Amino acid sequence: MTQIPAWVDGTLTPVDKLEVHQRGLRHKAVSIFVMDGTRVLIQQRALNKYHTPGLWANTCCTHPHWGETPQTCAIRRLSDELGIAGVPVTYRDQLEYRADVGGGLVEHEVVDLFTAQVDAETLMMSPNPEEVMATRWVDIHELADEVARTSDLYTPWLRIYLADHLAAVLDGT
Repeated sequence: MTQIPAWVDGTLTPVDKLEVHQRGLRHKAVSIFVMDGTRVLIQQRALNKYHTPGLWANTCCTHPHWGETPQTCAIRRLSDELGIAGVPVTYRDQLEYRADVGGGLVEHEVVDLFTAQVDAETLMMSPNPEEVMATRWVDIHELADEVARTSDLYTPWLRIYLADHLAAVLDGT
């Protein structure tokens, strides 16, 4: 399994990704919101994911490899998960959250948040079925309302982003 940057006894250390989540270690992460105006591309996580399978999330969420920059990670995972290439990403903010993601696993993430502005009509994308079951475009304000009404359909981190960090996502749109 991939080693990701996590803090162990206050020191940033490469740790196995599953171990990070089992121990609830504070670790680095990246989240991307691909936007067309105020519409956001969201994904439904594949059923074989080891946590939060089948739940809807923002466009892309991941952990950088040890030594990988957040921006490089964001670009890599847009390609790996959704087959999206050549889209510039813009750094928005760094935030931190802790959330139970089920099965005894915890996400305690220090997240570098990125957005990308695209034209949804011309965006070339080829979702990886090992990562993504479905995608859809939705106005982010309507999404926030949906999440408030039916939160169990969405990942804990998407709920947190929409409730507490929407301004960072929308900055500049």
